[in-house]
Amino acid sequence: MHSPCTGEASQACFHNLCQLPFLGIPEPQSSTSITTAASSRHDFEVAMASSMYPNSQFTNHESFPSLQESFSYFTKAFPLYSQTDQADKIREQEYYHLSLSNHVCLDYIGHGLFSYSQQRSYSREATVASTSSSSLPLRQYSSSFETPFFGISYKAANLHSQIQYGSQESELECKIQKRIMALMNLSEDDYTMVFTANQSSAFKLLADSYPFQSNQNLLTVYDHENEAVKIMIESSKNRGARVMSAEFSWKSLRIHSGKLLEKVRRKRKNRRGLFVFPLQSRMTGARYSYLWMNMARENGWHVLLDACGLGPKDMETLGLSLFKPDFLICSFFKVFGENPSGFGCLFVKKSSSSVIKDSTSTGLVRLVPARRPSQISEESANDDTETEEKAKQELHDDDSLQGSSSGPMSRQQTSEKTSELQETKEVSVKHKAPEIEVSVSSSESSQSQIIASSASGYSYLECRGLDHADSLGLISISTRARYLINWLVNALTSLQHPHSENGHPLVRIYGPKVKFDRGPVVAFNVFDWKGEKIDPAIVQKLADRNNISLSCGFLHHILFSNKYEHEREQILETRTSEGGTVLNGKRDKLYSGISVVTAALGFLTNFEDVYKLWAFVSRFLDADFVQKERWRYTALNQMTIEV
Repeated sequence: MHSPCTGEASQACFHNLCQLPFLGIPEPQSSTSITTAASSRHDFEVAMASSMYPNSQFTNHESFPSLQESFSYFTKAFPLYSQTDQADKIREQEYYHLSLSNHVCLDYIGHGLFSYSQQRSYSREATVASTSSSSLPLRQYSSSFETPFFGISYKAANLHSQIQYGSQESELECKIQKRIMALMNLSEDDYTMVFTANQSSAFKLLADSYPFQSNQNLLTVYDHENEAVKIMIESSKNRGARVMSAEFSWKSLRIHSGKLLEKVRRKRKNRRGLFVFPLQSRMTGARYSYLWMNMARENGWHVLLDACGLGPKDMETLGLSLFKPDFLICSFFKVFGENPSGFGCLFVKKSSSSVIKDSTSTGLVRLVPARRPSQISEESANDDTETEEKAKQELHDDDSLQGSSSGPMSRQQTSEKTSELQETKEVSVKHKAPEIEVSVSSSESSQSQIIASSASGYSYLECRGLDHADSLGLISISTRARYLINWLVNALTSLQHPHSENGHPLVRIYGPKVKFDRGPVVAFNVFDWKGEKIDPAIVQKLADRNNISLSCGFLHHILFSNKYEHEREQILETRTSEGGTVLNGKRDKLYSGISVVTAALGFLTNFEDVYKLWAFVSRFLDADFVQKERWRYTALNQMTIEV
């Protein structure tokens, strides 16, 4: 499925194809497009300056502009934001739980397959089906029916056999696979796709199947610690790989081009290896040129594109329409704002599939379709009948036995047997767990058509979460995210401690500040009035108490130039390979970096979400905020956190 806005998006995304001076590649843009791009950036920066309340510095959280005031200034600065209101309508109709729970979700990375209303539709059908066939209380069914859509089961096959020989896939798997390929703008003629348990499994599968014996290098480009990449590095090291990493310049955290170029252009082309590249940082929002992938390929590397941090329509940008990586990894979760369970996807380019070698690594999975609620209720009813008949037969046998030994049962014995019969029935139903899980509903008005079941399997499937992204399109999604993330960055940097002799800002942003082409995620830290950093874990927990979900991360591979060398010891932290603190000088290996708080925006994020985060962070302007929160929780007999 291709977006009708692809052509327009291509023009908008030329900034990622600008000439890199060290690559010697002709610039693809005309002078007109350069002028237009420069003009757009200038207009954006001017508008961003006026998007905040006139007072550009805020030192008191109690005299904060209201949500309405802030939104008014925001929309005046960015009148085009109103053209993205289709996302608000989708959120209101399909993800209404976000408003009902007053929950701000800024910790999601990946793509949501389905919508919350689909989950509720299925639960309602399950409720109707269960109550119509059983007189048991609803609570006995609720926990079973709220696990939505599908489950996974592990395959015995390894990646090599799956790629070379394929496997028999269910109709459900085929349909979801086609839908994902369409979203990723990839052709089944070019790529083979496999399901993995998660993102980490996908990285490990490839590491265990890649020929590091002959292509011994692994070169990664990450400004942060990534658990999946960490697993890949350990696995590749065990197989003899030589691991290298890009470095990032302080303070901008841009790729240090000279050092990465030196690693890419190694002398022995036949011993290059695997180049692992994300188009943007999942923590800082820094974006990187597509041309790095082209440069790596021209120098004999196989290229793995990590698309896990990309937006839902970013695969339709011009650069990725032109460049097809050898491998690609992305991840999908079920419903935004819910338990982010799901699966990973590994794509292998068919022309590069001969590279994959046999291994004992596991991690491939099947998508397991659940029975329909009506089927579950029918089978439960049948099982109930069988259980009751069996219990009656046992009761009859007991009666016969009682009659032959000590005469007929008394009225009390009969009552006890009847009670046992009822208890047996209830226990049987209570422990009757349906297979995980079911697929999706077609519409709110036709709940019974969650999946049109046929003799061949699943004849209809709707991934409404992906459909919503398609309906909005790349331009609308990227424009909305650009306005919101830059407003948030601007707002966070406007917070300053009162009466601070050195003018300590409350927040420090890592990576790009206000920037036209930054990604929709920000890494930051909060500092007290003395300039000391507040532990990101504390900030995250306090945010959670205020119904705001944030993430924590660790920035690394930071390169300090001579100009900033004096800041190194003040800024960098040291941790062990396991992420713990250093104890008595005993450790496996030291890693230097910066622990940070991160907030990621999705296409359903609205202005109120970013305003709430800003308002929450502003409360740290109160020097006693953390201590007050600790006392408040202690007074409520809640579990306290160490401060």
